[in-house]
Parts: sequence; C-alpha cells; structure tokens
Amino acid sequence: MEISSVLIYIIIALASVLVYFLRQRMTYWARRGIPHDTPHFPNGNLTGIKKTHHMRDLVKANYEKYKHTGPFGGFYFFLKRSVIIYDLDLVKNILIKDFNNFTDRAIFHNERDDPLTGHLFALDGQKWKHLRNKLSPTFSSGKMKNMFPTVLEVGERLKDTFDNLVRQDSIVEVKDVLARFTVDVIGTCAFGLECNSLKDPRAEFRIMGGKAFNQPRHGKIIEGFIFSFPKLAKLLRFRQIDEEVHQFYMRVVRETVEYREKNSIKRNDFMNLLIELKNTEQGLSIEEVAAQSFVFFLAGFETSSSTMGFALFELALNQDIQDKLRAEINAHFDKNGGMFTYDSMAEMHYMEMVMKETLRKYSIVTNLIRDTLNDYPTSNPKYVIPKGTMAIIPVDAIHRDPEIYPDPDKFDPERFSPEEIQKRHPLTWLPFGDGPRNCIGLRFGKMQTYIGLSILLRHYKFHYSERTPNPLPVDVSNILYSIKGGISLRVERI
Repeated sequence: MEISSVLIYIIIALASVLVYFLRQRMTYWARRGIPHDTPHFPNGNLTGIKKTHHMRDLVKANYEKYKHTGPFGGFYFFLKRSVIIYDLDLVKNILIKDFNNFTDRAIFHNERDDPLTGHLFALDGQKWKHLRNKLSPTFSSGKMKNMFPTVLEVGERLKDTFDNLVRQDSIVEVKDVLARFTVDVIGTCAFGLECNSLKDPRAEFRIMGGKAFNQPRHGKIIEGFIFSFPKLAKLLRFRQIDEEVHQFYMRVVRETVEYREKNSIKRNDFMNLLIELKNTEQGLSIEEVAAQSFVFFLAGFETSSSTMGFALFELALNQDIQDKLRAEINAHFDKNGGMFTYDSMAEMHYMEMVMKETLRKYSIVTNLIRDTLNDYPTSNPKYVIPKGTMAIIPVDAIHRDPEIYPDPDKFDPERFSPEEIQKRHPLTWLPFGDGPRNCIGLRFGKMQTYIGLSILLRHYKFHYSERTPNPLPVDVSNILYSIKGGISLRVERI
C-alpha cells in the first residue's frame, strides 16, 4: 500500500512538472507582451495544419495581422517557441549580416540511426560548414556546364513524350509529365541511373520520390514532437525517413558506387563528384554520399517540376506573355543553329523575369527557418529573440504583400525588370533563401527549368483548360507549396 502511494505521488509530481513546463512554454510571448495568437496544445499556432490549412496560410495570417506592430511577432510551432519576422532589415540581418547567430535550421537529423537525414539541408554548425565547403565546388558554373548535355538529352525525351500525349488527346496533364522529367534528370545526374519515368509513369524512382514526401514514418503527434524537439528526438534515437524509402535509396547508392568504383566509370554527374569526395582524405562516408544524393533528388524534382507547371499554367492564361517568351526562346535557338546552348541561359532575360514572377506568386518553399544560437536584440529593446527560438521568415507572405508587390495575384513578369527590382528592398524575393545558407542547387534547378520550358514552348502552344480550377487548389498535406490534383492544359503543336 505504501509503495502504491509513493508511486501515485511520483506520478502526480511528474504530471505537475509537465503541466508547469507546458504552461510556461505556451505563455512565453504573453508574459513578454509580444503580439501573437493564443496557442492550443499540442499544435501551438498550427491548428488544422495538413488537414484544413497549409503552413503558409497560418504564417501568412499572422504576418497580415501583426506586421505593423513590431519587427517580429510571437508564434508557436507545435510546442516550439518561435517568431515570425516582419521587418525586412531584420530578415537581412538574420540571413546575411548576423548569419553567425543563425547558422542552423533546427531541423531534425540523426546520422547514426537515420543516415539519410544527415544531409546538407539539415546539418548544423561545423558539420554543415564543413560539408558545404566540400560540396560548393560541385555546383559551380563549370560543373553545371558539364552536366548540361545530359539534362538536354532528357529534355529531348520530354518532347517525345509530349508528342505521344498530344497525339492521343489535346488536353495534357502537365504536372505529372514535368515531375517525370525532373525525376529522370535528377536520377541521371544524382544517381547515374536511367529512371525511365517519362516512358513508364510507374517507374520505381518516381514512386519512391512521391513516398519520400507523402509517406511519413510516424503519425502527427510523433512528427510534431520531432519538429518541436529535434535534439531530444535525436538523443532518443528517433528516425524520420520511411523504412521502405530508406532501404531503396541506401541500396541504390551502395550499388551505384560499388559498380562505378569496380569498373572505373567516370561521368559528368553529381554522383561522380560525390565519389571523388568520398575517396579524398577525410572524405565522405557511403552514408553521407547517400544523404546528399537523397536530398539533391528531393529538392530538385519536386521544386523544379512544380515551378514549370505553375509557369505553364500562367502562360496559358496570359497568351501575350507566352508569345513574348517563345519569341525570345526561338531567337536563341535560331542564333545557335537550332540548338539550345548553356550560354543561352545567361542571355534569356525575359525567361528570367517569367521565372522570378512564377516563384514570387507560387513560393514552393513558403518559409525559411533559422535557429537563434544566442539572445538577439533588435533596435526595439522590447523585442529580443531569445536563444533557442525558431525564427520563421515568411517567404510566401512577403511575396504576396500588396505593399511590396501591388495586386499580388496578378502574374506580371515586368515586376522583375532591372528598374523595378531597384525600387524594392533586396530581401523581398527569397525563393532560394539568401546569404551563406542559400540554396546550393540554384544553378542546377535553373538549368533544368530553362531547358524544360524552352523545349516545350518552342514546339507547343499552351491554352487554359476548364479541367483545371482557377485559382489552383492548394494541397494542404504537402510541406511544400503544391496543388491538389493536376494541371490540365490544352496543348497545340506548333
């Protein structure tokens, strides 16, 4: 009886400590007088996330409600104390000027038990810095130029696939075809494998890419715990990558590396560069090679295919913009004897304006996240970002702020003419981040996007089809900005 009483007292005491801890955590901003919405356990300010609301909508609502109250507002990312940054100068400080206090993303990674999470996007501190320095040369302009013919070859297969589809039906669901294109491009460049998803929509790489995004290892509560307490989750040896996905990518990388090393195979692709790094002094382990290939695949196929899909949707609605872009594309093909060259990309100024406007209106990565390593004071003494706080930079909200971009729902590439860019704060366009931790694969993403769109627009004219809702419905279950369903357009052979 005495033992039972002791156990009851212990349980009561532990429950009391837990309740006190949660109360202190969830009232932090209220006690400091920082504007915020009342949080709810256990989702904080993310009520309805992945069910009725996308992350971008919840952050944007906070931004619009409180952006004129101070440099930032309070937010609860599940149980994680966070801030949403409103002031663009503060955004610049976090990403660039005072980057050393915001080097980390506070994203879960567990290289020991879940090796595919040990990639450049998630790593912190010196591990991140060391790996970034190793990988940066692999994304140089020279390396991209070497990969260009490989991507161009897949682009020609994209044209062949479109030819077949248009012969069957003038209405084509472009979102899926573009995803298959980027899977084949990145499968070739990151793994050195012919994925053949343009020929076979059920190709294994295409299926596994979808599962990596849409098939989490855990349910919502465990995922929320991992997001809220990534260091504790690592200490408890949690894993995040689905086991089937983990086994597939680890097997593919091991087999590819072993085959290339055994047969002394060299190729102008990302895998070859990783193998070279692996075989240097203090080089990459096979797990690190797999992790970098994995994140390169995930980051490249979904973002680039979505960008091209959104661009074609807007071009179908805006025929004058489509005609102007096609004229620029044809001029560069004609200038080079009917060929598309690597140097053409740097000269396609209207294409760049169209791409920038697409990524403004459709911010694939809707928010940037940084961890605060030490207390960070702002120009307002009331507003201090405490150590350990997640700083959320609301990319989509900034991109759709009518005070920055008037009539933000209008698709207007002229916003990105040199004259218009000069009128805005330099941190008002952030699809690739900025500063030392910006997107390392920016050049590669731009290359495959330019190739894909140039080949398609040279040979086809795209028109709006009523099979596709306008505006496009958001897929609230996807962590990236993605649409629910496909993008069906009427395609006319030129």
